[in-house]
Amino acid sequence: MIRGEVTQVSSHKRQDEDTKARLLAELELARTRTAQLIHSLSDAQLEVPYHPGVNPPLWEMGHAAFFYEVFVFNLLDGTPSYNPAMDELWDSFHVKHQDRWRRDLFPGRDETLAYFNTVYDRVAERIRNCELSDRALYLYRYAIFHQNMHIESLIWCRQTVGYPAPADFKGDRPAPGETVAGDVHIPAGRWLIGMPGESDAFATEDFAFDAEKPRFEIELPEYAISRTLVSNREFQAFVDDGGYRRPELWSFGGRQWLQTEEDVSLVHGVAGPQMRVPEHPLYWRWHGGEWQERVFNQWLPLNPDAPVTHLSYWEAEAWCHWAGRRLPTEYEWEVAALGNRPGETFRRYPWGNALPDPSRVDMSGRSMARNPVYDYPAGDSPFGCRQMLGTVWEWTSNQFLPYDGFKVDMYPFMSTLQFGDHKVSRGGSCATSSSLIRGTYRQAYLPGRNDVYTGFRTCALSDG
Repeated sequence: MIRGEVTQVSSHKRQDEDTKARLLAELELARTRTAQLIHSLSDAQLEVPYHPGVNPPLWEMGHAAFFYEVFVFNLLDGTPSYNPAMDELWDSFHVKHQDRWRRDLFPGRDETLAYFNTVYDRVAERIRNCELSDRALYLYRYAIFHQNMHIESLIWCRQTVGYPAPADFKGDRPAPGETVAGDVHIPAGRWLIGMPGESDAFATEDFAFDAEKPRFEIELPEYAISRTLVSNREFQAFVDDGGYRRPELWSFGGRQWLQTEEDVSLVHGVAGPQMRVPEHPLYWRWHGGEWQERVFNQWLPLNPDAPVTHLSYWEAEAWCHWAGRRLPTEYEWEVAALGNRPGETFRRYPWGNALPDPSRVDMSGRSMARNPVYDYPAGDSPFGCRQMLGTVWEWTSNQFLPYDGFKVDMYPFMSTLQFGDHKVSRGGSCATSSSLIRGTYRQAYLPGRNDVYTGFRTCALSDG
């Protein structure tokens, strides 16, 4: 072997070792955060009441471990499961949602934790000791990112049922004194949307789920989009103006939601015995002469400058009708967030390609959308839009549909079951893991969902 070849092999080996170190760190962080969210609940609290938007926490933990078994050990090694008799029960497409609450079907805390830790130890051992092929790297990332999705759902489960905040919650932080408002103007032009590569390619530098691919170019006319998210103050004006009682502001779908949301709250309750007819956002109440907002298990005064959260698509749409605004398309949102043009350096995040950190985004369960909409200036997009990653998932006007050239990924149900009847939301939320989100990431929620951390920003109506 000549000297240049030795140097090249050595360089590849170092790169593999660095990549393995990052994978092990991401795996351990996901394991630690999941365990914290489980260990901080008593046995009684683990028995969460049934709600269509959450899962029992122990089932979430077992399901995440099962996913590693399927996408690491089964696909890469063909090894059998830890307990083949449990496979269908941990698989979300074999066990009915209601059946996940059945104590006679699932193991308890100690058995589930033993399963969880055994699988994670095996994954870590495989990363350390086996060759890091492109296929293996892709599948490791896939399983780790999938687990981070369930960390987010464990957090919103606590909000839904009114449990104490998770350990990572730091509360409100001092906010900068400078406020920003108004619109930014995005020039007409040709823009890049989505991530590079085909869905069946194992990218070593960029990971993306199938719904983000393949990348394409799009021509957009000039438009104006708000610099900030819609705040509690702005949404309260709609509430105080009787917005929920004015049918002319609501589309047919919105009027249907108003009726069914009332029925759902009467059947399931909203984090306790209090029932509600929708006349304000889900976790608001008028109490003691002021608006309050429930944050986990505490009722706090509504912060007027914080972003409005836990809104359905229909509520965002109705506010736009009231305010003479509109929701952005998902392409307008991505351009405002990233500004990627053909032939220029590709941005993964609004600020560039440096990884997200707490100075730029409200993510990973820290501040929980409690800070003003003008906070986090270090995370501004090239056009000056703020908090386009983190804080709240932002509703867009698009139905969740595949891009032209879409190919199903390793996990065929990651996107395909949501195509058609879900709306696209963008940007991640305060409960989303910062390692998971890029500016191209597309989330799909049914338009009536308001139990997750959803909000919105708006565009000006065109002159035409």
